[in-house]
Amino acid sequence: MTAVKFEKDAQGVVTLTLDMPGRSMNVLNEALTGPFLDAIGQIERDPSITGVILTSGKKEFLAGADIEGLFKITDPQDAFELAEQFKALLRRLEKCGRPVVAALNGTALGGGLELALACHYRIALNNPKAKFGLPEVKLGVLPGGGGTQRLPRLIGIQPALPLMLEGKELRAEAAVKQGIIHELAETPEEMITKAKAWIAANPKAVQPWDDKKFRWPGGDSKSPANAQVWAIAPSMASAKSYGNYPAVTNIMSCVFEGGITDFDTGCRVESRYFAELVVGQVSKNMIGTLWFQLNGINKGSSRPEGIERSTVKKLGILGAGMMGAGIAYVSAKVGIEVVLLDTTQEAADKGKAYSENLLDKAMKKGRESAEGKAALLARITPTTAYELLKGCDLIIEAVFEDRGIKADVTRKAEAMLGKDAVFASNTSTLPITGLAEASERPKNFIGLHFFSPVDKMPLVEIIKGKKTSKETLARGFDYVQQIKKTPIVVNDSRGFYTSRCFATYPMEGLTLLAEGQHPRSIEVAGLQAGMPVGPLAVQDEVSMSLSMHILEQTRKDLAAAGKPVVEHPGVAVIEKMVKQLDRPGKKAGKGLYDYPAGGQKHLWAGLAEHFPLADTQLPQQELIDRMMFAQANEAAKCHAEGVVETVADTNIGSIFGWGFAPFQGGALQFINAYGVENFVKRSRELARKYGDRFKPAPILVKMAKEGRRFE
Repeated sequence: MTAVKFEKDAQGVVTLTLDMPGRSMNVLNEALTGPFLDAIGQIERDPSITGVILTSGKKEFLAGADIEGLFKITDPQDAFELAEQFKALLRRLEKCGRPVVAALNGTALGGGLELALACHYRIALNNPKAKFGLPEVKLGVLPGGGGTQRLPRLIGIQPALPLMLEGKELRAEAAVKQGIIHELAETPEEMITKAKAWIAANPKAVQPWDDKKFRWPGGDSKSPANAQVWAIAPSMASAKSYGNYPAVTNIMSCVFEGGITDFDTGCRVESRYFAELVVGQVSKNMIGTLWFQLNGINKGSSRPEGIERSTVKKLGILGAGMMGAGIAYVSAKVGIEVVLLDTTQEAADKGKAYSENLLDKAMKKGRESAEGKAALLARITPTTAYELLKGCDLIIEAVFEDRGIKADVTRKAEAMLGKDAVFASNTSTLPITGLAEASERPKNFIGLHFFSPVDKMPLVEIIKGKKTSKETLARGFDYVQQIKKTPIVVNDSRGFYTSRCFATYPMEGLTLLAEGQHPRSIEVAGLQAGMPVGPLAVQDEVSMSLSMHILEQTRKDLAAAGKPVVEHPGVAVIEKMVKQLDRPGKKAGKGLYDYPAGGQKHLWAGLAEHFPLADTQLPQQELIDRMMFAQANEAAKCHAEGVVETVADTNIGSIFGWGFAPFQGGALQFINAYGVENFVKRSRELARKYGDRFKPAPILVKMAKEGRRFE
């Protein structure tokens, strides 16, 4: 069986159907490109062929490049030749002397869209799930099949740049509006009919860039209209990425240089920039984690085997605050019936109103209809009555972080449940085994730790208590996937994995503040390190009063267990801000930052008085290292202690859970790329200067001696 089916009709139109045997998706590798080249050769040799239609025998058109093959490349010459070979194939297709139409029955991303752009005309099936775009930047590379040259020549430099720099994926209608797809069809039959009609009407089709009269839409790189773009875009990109994402700079360079050269030269320039990225550390980090490890998790690598898949039909949520309201929205969005319970009807109604507000915003952007909004809201029942929880498959408790309150709602809710229903706590810090003591069925008790805001954050941390059964874990895993989130599985401990590691970031920022480092330098160091927000701003968001409450609860718990309390030096800053200065954080409108009504937040001027600057200001790299090493070292401890069982869960949890610099590929990959031996050496330096919290995790010392890395 061949990967490319060749069919010619009575009018001489050839339909090439991409259909790789034994795969659910078509991908660009030799198994596809070999037969494709043969088909093009056949077209070039046969003068009776009047046109070509390119379509797919799979559900989607083409997923893109063979990422596995790309990941293995270590020689830039190999990467350059790979890009050049693919481009040569596309050039032969678009210059074969016949009109070529792409009939896109589904998603065309990356190399898939580049193949479609090499066709003279593009018709897509009006499929609401289909996506079109060049998202290579999200894996640290750039479109290497001429995408940086064709797209700007097709729609203009200014509209094309954000699509590639942000890796945007467009729905079919948006792709038509952007001028990437020419028209839509409602059925596969209509799509082929339209393709044949266009071929008949355009027997001498050529690509715009191969036409002698070609003019760049909106001007080339030298035009005054784009001069401002090139004056501002690099500095804007640098302000966002701090130079951590070389793909961003390389994409801009490809577009700029392509805009002052001819098409074929621009393509060769693109291959060079592509080759540099493919062998670079950033793409290796990002592909390893955000492709291979993420796909493994999504395929269920952490789910117990041999247990039938389940779906939640009715969900009960205890607590209609920010978290409960967010969980209600994402659950109702996928068709689950939701009972949203709180102590007063007003609070429950307010929780439902959160969904209404999100839906109104979606409607304004054209992403939701009035019917869709009404249907989703009808699935959420706000109430104070526990009786309405009868028939729920799953309960998620999202009340205040207090053992007593949680125990009370657990007992009340369980009284209404069937024996197989699962009870989950959304706690971010309290051990699940302890909370399960209030349950009559601890084997059905689990932790589902969501992140705020729930509608935007992609991760859910699933926590196994000592008595949680495999069936309960599997059902929790299935629910997380049902609501289109990424699940990681962790074992029970204080702070679990994400809260425990995340806390090291703001706490190190607070310690630097207490040591007299400039607060602006601290914030910028966090951003330079690749974190989404500076550590002081993060601490304000989390709220210092909540951190204080958790600290006090931890002190009580450890004292009751007869365990010593070893506190981070940053704790003193939290106590001072909350208890002496009454500045508990953003929610109160005053914390490490001031939040003027209607104005931009800014660092509180009083910091200079209460945390005076030290005579010696540390270099930025020292600040960056302290913040990054604190997080990565704690993640290594969590992995070694079995809090997180797999390297994939540890890396993905760090990026999706608390925003650990994505270009580093996650907390453990940061250690791998730094070199385990070098990481241990630098950790010891930091420990000598700043305290035992930087001492390398014992697992790292052992791995350094044995020459191992995290696999």
